[in-house]
Amino acid sequence: MSQSGFNGLTERTFSFLADLQANNTKEWFDNNRARYDADWKAPSLDLISALAEPMRDLTPSLKAEARLNGTLRRINRDVRFSKDKSPYNPRIHLIFWTGSHPNRSAAMHFVIHSDSIGYGAGVFGLTPAKLSVLRDRIMDPTDRAELLSAISAASAVGCAFDPPDLKRLPQGYSCDADWEHLLRRKALVMRTLEPIAPPGWLATGDAVEQIMALTRALMPLIRWLA
Repeated sequence: MSQSGFNGLTERTFSFLADLQANNTKEWFDNNRARYDADWKAPSLDLISALAEPMRDLTPSLKAEARLNGTLRRINRDVRFSKDKSPYNPRIHLIFWTGSHPNRSAAMHFVIHSDSIGYGAGVFGLTPAKLSVLRDRIMDPTDRAELLSAISAASAVGCAFDPPDLKRLPQGYSCDADWEHLLRRKALVMRTLEPIAPPGWLATGDAVEQIMALTRALMPLIRWLA
């Protein structure tokens, strides 16, 4: 057994995700609920439990809560405002966060699909007041230098920005062209933009340390945002 107590995800987890992708209906899910419990929920919670202590030891600490709607996000989709009415997310989505709420705090995200993984860090859902503070910090030369260094660290592990939300700079701001895109954002998130084939270490006891290595590379960005 690995030092963390977690020995990796088995092929059963990836098979469940692939089958759910191909049969995304309530009827299929109800007929396969035992697989959901044994091959999706249980190994995900085991992984989170193994990550809890090393995440807590970071500065700032990241919360790793081994429960649904804690670090493990629910498999059910919110379809109220979506054209896609598929009821389930065929993935494992883990969030390790710093503040009061996983979806509104600086956080590290790690996502597992049947045939790929993705990861990233940042903060969504900024209020106008918080967005104003963020932009003022970007304008400060010292703060901005720390942010640009954090961006470089995240880039080194394959993370990048999506296109900016705004076509133009917000009113009242002017800046150099090489970082003006930062001011045209309503959130600050870096993530893997292309799918990554599931690495072999996900099926081994090295999974915890490998996820922690990615997290440590993203911590400068999380620390700046927190």
